[in-house]
Amino acid sequence: MNTAKADALTAREHLAACGWIAPRNESFRHLPPPPAGIWLGDGAEKSPDSCDASPLSGTGWTLYPVGDTLQCSVAARWLDASDPQQRAELFSGLAQPGGSDAAPFAWAHRALCRQGLRLRVGASPSEDPGKTVWLHLRHQSRSTVEAPMLVVDVPDGVHCVLIESHDRDPAQCQHSLTQNLHVHLHLGQGALLQHLRIATPGPGDQVAHMVHVRLGQDAQYAQALVAAGSQYHLQRTVLDLQAPHARARTGAVLLAHAAALEQQVQTVHQAARTESTVEALALASGPAHVVAHAHTRINPGADEACVRQRLHGVPLAGEPRLVLRPHLEIQHDKVQAAHGATWGALPQEALFYACQRGLDETSARALLLEGMATALLERCFDDPDTLATLSADGLLARTIAQQLETHHG
Repeated sequence: MNTAKADALTAREHLAACGWIAPRNESFRHLPPPPAGIWLGDGAEKSPDSCDASPLSGTGWTLYPVGDTLQCSVAARWLDASDPQQRAELFSGLAQPGGSDAAPFAWAHRALCRQGLRLRVGASPSEDPGKTVWLHLRHQSRSTVEAPMLVVDVPDGVHCVLIESHDRDPAQCQHSLTQNLHVHLHLGQGALLQHLRIATPGPGDQVAHMVHVRLGQDAQYAQALVAAGSQYHLQRTVLDLQAPHARARTGAVLLAHAAALEQQVQTVHQAARTESTVEALALASGPAHVVAHAHTRINPGADEACVRQRLHGVPLAGEPRLVLRPHLEIQHDKVQAAHGATWGALPQEALFYACQRGLDETSARALLLEGMATALLERCFDDPDTLATLSADGLLARTIAQQLETHHG
């Protein structure tokens, strides 16, 4: 019996029985996702050979060491989800999708997933425990409908910086892409993961990225996200602070022009003295539709939990629709929690002073926007060494500048 095929069929049957995301689903009411058939590839036309490669034939994840990171610092396994043994290894330790508001995306992913990558950082016992492991993962999409997967284990005490970038080569594939990506990050006791994510799909793409983070005691996770709009683009991060003193911080720069983009950050505080911070800056123009949604739940017993949410939207031109949704669900008394959302144009005084120094209005606006975006991401990492390395590489600054120029002139 082919257990891999049976698992995929079971996922399809569950999805058919329970249905797709309902219009009344509170998490998706502002920007409803396309129907299930889109994510399953039902009715999709066969793409040319140059666009649709078989699993594990050079498509998908490519791992690049950064700086002097040694190969022995990382154990990597590229796995074929159509093989029963490799599929079992790929999904090992991961819970079933369950019945959460976004569970249909997970069931669709299980039904279509054909390949994935598992990483274990700091695999060598001879490694210096105080040394930071730097990695760059690039995902190159060449299938028109795909469900890639990434699982990263960061053991106790290991420090890691992970750069994750998603792009397509227009010379190889000019077709629109449908992508349902799932990323699972497991941080052991005292582990630290600083995660830069760059997701800039094509204008006709339909993309959903689901990031699930589980933090052990004293673990720290920081995610800096730069995302651009497309026909449909969802970025959803679920943070599970399940042990004491776990800390998580996310900062997102969301850019959209005549496109759709939604970010959801779902945080659960399950233990005492846990901390979380969510920040987002939405920059939109034209008829863009951007949603920034932060939902944090503090469970009973999460003594002295500390929560901060800050969402900011700036309409740049035209009549964009910006929806900012900070939300707190507090089920314990002894906590600190604050949230807020602001919406407004660029400050005219700052534009005036920039123009007084010889800049034209377009250049002044671009300079201010780039400064706001960079400052948010710097607050997310709050680490001079990490920021210096990222600045030296230039990837972060280039991406922000390029997206601002592409989407907002």
